[in-house]
Parts: sequence; structure tokens; C-alpha cells
Amino acid sequence: MKVFWEKGYEASSTDDLCKATGLGRSSLYNAFGNKHDLYKRTLKKYHEQWMAVQLNILTQPIPVKKRIENLFTWSMDRDFEKNSNGCFLIKASVERSQSDSDVQKWGDVHAKFLEQTLLKIVNEGIESHEIESEKTVNDLVQSLLCSYYGLRTLNATIRNKKVAEQMVQATMTNIA
Repeated sequence: MKVFWEKGYEASSTDDLCKATGLGRSSLYNAFGNKHDLYKRTLKKYHEQWMAVQLNILTQPIPVKKRIENLFTWSMDRDFEKNSNGCFLIKASVERSQSDSDVQKWGDVHAKFLEQTLLKIVNEGIESHEIESEKTVNDLVQSLLCSYYGLRTLNATIRNKKVAEQMVQATMTNIA
């Protein structure tokens, strides 16, 4: 995963993958099939790994708005860690979603999972009167998703933590 994450799919050579896994070419192919099959596995693993983390953040027994803010803060902190490569699925989607249905699939699965989780959380916030808005639940969730993925993408491109912090504050203000 690290090789694909750092270099992208196209720039990752079989030699790079052999070095990273410690396998020879034939062992690599025997274990994973071809380069694309290995890539699909890394996309799935990334989704499973980071959705578990995000789900944990969003299901903590704390106020709803704090959980949502914690998700944004967590992603911002991850994006600005030393040697961060940003979100692997966003990076893969930018590189290959137009030409690779597997990248599109895992990007969609990831976004749908986050959307469904946020729907539950926002509904919980509305029912508890922690979130009071004239917007529909769906509109609030779509706004959160747009802000979340926009933040992750901007963090990878403009690399300005102050701007990211302002975006998180603005997002939180928007959900009243």
C-alpha cells in the first residue's frame, strides 16, 4: 500500500513492489496475481482500516457536534503529519477513477459508508436537539461530506494548516 500511496499506481513498478514486500517477481505474482490485483487489495484494506478509525471517532459517547469536529480534526492532523501522503483513496481517485472501475468502486464504498454513518449521527443530533437547523438531514450530511472531502483534497494541495483550521471552524458553524 505504501508504494502505491507514495508513487501512485502508474509510477509503481513491479521492482518497487517486490522491494516493499520482500518477494521476488514470481512470488509476488503467485501471492497477489498481477499488479492491479494487488492494487485492488490495497484499496480494500485502506477502506477497512480507515473506516474503522472514522467509525470509532464518530461513535464515541460524547456530544454529536464534538464527534463530527473530532473527525475533521483527526483528518486534518493526519494530513499534516510529517511525511503524510494524504488520503490514499482521494489520491487514487484523482489518478485513476476515470479509467479504473475498482478505484471508483472503493471510492464510492468509502464515501457511502461515511455518508450513512453521518446520517445516523446527524439524526441523533437533531433528535437530541443538539443540532437545530432548518436544513434537512440529507442537506446537512451532504454539506459535511463536501466539506470533509474538500478539506482532505485542499490539505493535499495547498498544505496550509491555518486554512484547514478555518475550514473546520466554518463547517462546524454551518451545522449550528
